[in-house]
Amino acid sequence: MTVNSPNEPRKGTLLNFKLSASEISSAVDRLIDEGKKLLDHVAAQANPTFENVILPLGMQENERSADCNVITFLQEVSTEKDIRDASTAAEEKLNAFEIESLMREDVYKVVRAVYDNAAEMEKLSPEDKRLVEKMEQDYRRKGLALDKDKRKRLGETLERLSELALRFNRIVGDNDGEAAFTREELDGLPEDFFEGRESRVVDGVEKYIVTTKYPDLFPLLKKAKNEATRRHMNHVEETRCAENIPIMQEAVKLRLEAAQLLGYRTHADFKLEKSMAKTSAAVLEFERDLRQRLNKLADHELQEMEELKRADKKAAGEPYEGLFIWDYRYYQTLIKERKHNIDYDEVKEYLPMAEVTRGILDIYQKMLNLRFVKIENALVWHDDVETYEVWEADGKSFVGHFMLDLFPRDNKYNHAAVWPIRPGSIRPDGTHEFPVAAMVANFPKPTPTRPALMEHADAVTLLHELGHVLHEICSSTKWARFHGTATEGDFVEAPSQMLENWGWEPSVLQKFAVHYKTGEPIPESLVKGLVAAKNEGAGMLNLRQIFFGMFDMAIHNTTDPNIDIKKTYLELREDISRIRNGSADSWGFATFGHMMGGYDAGYYGYLWSLVFAADMFESRFMKDGVESSKAGMDYRHEILLPGGSRDAMVSLEHFLGRKPNNKAFLRSIGLESD
Repeated sequence: MTVNSPNEPRKGTLLNFKLSASEISSAVDRLIDEGKKLLDHVAAQANPTFENVILPLGMQENERSADCNVITFLQEVSTEKDIRDASTAAEEKLNAFEIESLMREDVYKVVRAVYDNAAEMEKLSPEDKRLVEKMEQDYRRKGLALDKDKRKRLGETLERLSELALRFNRIVGDNDGEAAFTREELDGLPEDFFEGRESRVVDGVEKYIVTTKYPDLFPLLKKAKNEATRRHMNHVEETRCAENIPIMQEAVKLRLEAAQLLGYRTHADFKLEKSMAKTSAAVLEFERDLRQRLNKLADHELQEMEELKRADKKAAGEPYEGLFIWDYRYYQTLIKERKHNIDYDEVKEYLPMAEVTRGILDIYQKMLNLRFVKIENALVWHDDVETYEVWEADGKSFVGHFMLDLFPRDNKYNHAAVWPIRPGSIRPDGTHEFPVAAMVANFPKPTPTRPALMEHADAVTLLHELGHVLHEICSSTKWARFHGTATEGDFVEAPSQMLENWGWEPSVLQKFAVHYKTGEPIPESLVKGLVAAKNEGAGMLNLRQIFFGMFDMAIHNTTDPNIDIKKTYLELREDISRIRNGSADSWGFATFGHMMGGYDAGYYGYLWSLVFAADMFESRFMKDGVESSKAGMDYRHEILLPGGSRDAMVSLEHFLGRKPNNKAFLRSIGLESD
């Protein structure tokens, strides 16, 4: 525990991530036992009020959030299998208890009594009133208005869905694929791709091992000249985790059953009730309208890529058979390099990870009037992890902690994401609990001859994910359930998507993009090439996002419980993305973690929220300047600070000074609005 002297500002306590498997097991049992006792206590209230029902339930959420989040987070990052297994088992128990809790009719009865008490509700603050409303909604959406038999079946269905989601994501985390290629087969990859890379001799020939982890997979798909190499690596990636095919198939069936038990036509209708979009009709209209607009851009882009591949095939004396999924990244990269005279490997030399990270942290400190202090010897989960304190810029007020775990390793979560570990909230004594957030990523590691160098896309990802970190750190709410990124699902990405724009601003890039050998800032000509290439391929890139969103809606906005997921995925990808799948069987959806990680019937939200992100950036930061402290502090106070304690549309309108529109987004990808 942190102890402050009388003259020091109060700081948040650091959390302990060095838990053993047995400590995790005992902690989850304690949390469940305490939870049951509280539920029994509030259910026994003869005269239900906010003070004796809602307040204790809300306070327990506040107090237990950090413990729950630490023990369930460790499955994503621990190097020890017994700890990962204990963490997964703990999450299964907690999820089962949450389902059991939300199925308690006696608790719903007293919550509903407060909700129905107009005089009681009238005297509550807006955030307290929202807490009551959301609690009542949670119980109702778990079937408490159903008869006993339907409620029992719903509980069984939800518990099974929880088990399936955990199993699906564990299979993805534990089953990276790999392939072995000769140096010739990897022609086109830069020298640093081979430095420190594992190799083995096969039939007297040295072959290099390439895994499906992003720092291996994406460079190969972007740079390998040999089509057979790209095709094979893509096949390795898209035939991972076959065990997840029946898992997702069962999950989709059970989601539909659960939604219909609750009186909704489809699972999408159920999920979208709590979103900004509200209805599946609104989502489908958004996707279809944007798809039509994007096809105008994609027509020309597709023609360019096909011309390049035809020329390659003609030079090799081979027939042209079409543009395939494994060709997209390669020819898109080639077009950018040729049209805009940009060498992405050269760009990478100006993006040493240590300098990029420092530079981005500096940007956010200045923009949000904060100060970050790196601390040592925190009880974190791995030696790679860096821990920071966050203070107001004047050093007088503590704000929170965040951790960065940025390099890949075996059995670690293999994408980039942020976990809200401890939401900020109010303690029973009225003092503030300070937030803690953790960012996990898989950026390239240092090699024997070079420091860790980032792709430009990696730097943009860092800007984005640190945006989620700062959403967690800068939020200030009374109740944990509204803290930080706990907003509507189709808005949560918007604040971070807006911050990606800083990665394309020449004045910003030149502050931290310095050559790893000479320390010279990135040349203006290279930055101009990057910016000019930004929208190259925007049609095809965004059609890919439309495909994922429409696949999501296809399997979740249907009344067919036995929809063929694999067939749907492959047919929609070819139709919408406009690139062929190839004849080999594959099941890329089996690693599509979003569908089993909370984004079901919500993937459209990435593009939906981009509309808001573009509007926020253009109307405030392009107008006032990317370094405008006024715009930065307005963004902190109106977008980040409220979290989910009010509707996202209210926050947007306060920040913009008007209702949002899509004009800035269409301009940002080279399209004019009607």
